[in-house]
Amino acid sequence: MVQKQQVGQAREQRLLPRLFVLAAAVLWGTTGTAQALAPDGAEPASVGGVRILIGGAALLALALVQGGLGRPGRWVRFATVLAAAGVAAYQVCFFSGVARTGVALGTIVTIGSAPAFTGLLGRLLRRERPEPGWGMATALAVAGAALLVLPGQEVGVDPLGVLLNLGAGAAYAAFAVASKALMDAGRPAAAVMGLAFGGGALLLLPVVAMSNLSWLAQPRGLAVAFHLGLVATALAYVLFGRGLQETPVTTAATLSLAEPLTAASLGLLLLGERVTALGLAGAGLLFAGLVLLACPPGMRLRLSRGQPTDG
Repeated sequence: MVQKQQVGQAREQRLLPRLFVLAAAVLWGTTGTAQALAPDGAEPASVGGVRILIGGAALLALALVQGGLGRPGRWVRFATVLAAAGVAAYQVCFFSGVARTGVALGTIVTIGSAPAFTGLLGRLLRRERPEPGWGMATALAVAGAALLVLPGQEVGVDPLGVLLNLGAGAAYAAFAVASKALMDAGRPAAAVMGLAFGGGALLLLPVVAMSNLSWLAQPRGLAVAFHLGLVATALAYVLFGRGLQETPVTTAATLSLAEPLTAASLGLLLLGERVTALGLAGAGLLFAGLVLLACPPGMRLRLSRGQPTDG
């Protein structure tokens, strides 16, 4: 009896960090709906830059209040710069890419390539092997996301646009792997997120300064900006950082694929968008992949082999 209780507690301890990552991805999934509700003239690049400036300032302020920036531990210079550069590069590459390929293809290329890049970088830089069943769960989730987003969409296969979106996937992977390395070196999650996004915001200042910011003069524009900055960025990355501390970086990257599932659900409920039969099938595959990945590795391996799980 005591042994079963201990096993249950161990499973709960492994599951909670993954739920934090999933919660972060759900908050990221609100960005598309928020942007759709922004005033006319709110260009994607401008919205993305403002989001990072507000979110970065909030995360940096939180880190300063908690005192994490000055705690004992190593600030690995390369990893710190890489995390900040990943934050900034993601915004530039993603919005430039979708401007050429369209949102549907650009989103799929970005989120589909991010787990692969994360697995590669994690293996090369951290010698981290993916968990058992990670490949199957990732394949299910990526295939489901493609079926969910692509059907019925106009797709423009622009080679440069695809390369830019692959760059966005690589930038996310660099941010995630570098952040994980800093946490493993003893830095608190809040401090890592604060420095990464604070540095990313500084790098994006020239982009924001050259953007049309007139949409911020309207109350609805300010509401959208603060939601994106404080909720979809600051709160989301506090949760992501908390989960990343105790979750393999490859697993966290795949769990982030909950973002398109959330975005599609909000589009259906709030924006009146329609979901095709293929989209529903994709949602099912994506959900199955996420559930499989949220399970402890031993249980996931048994499920992927079709074996029964113990109680």
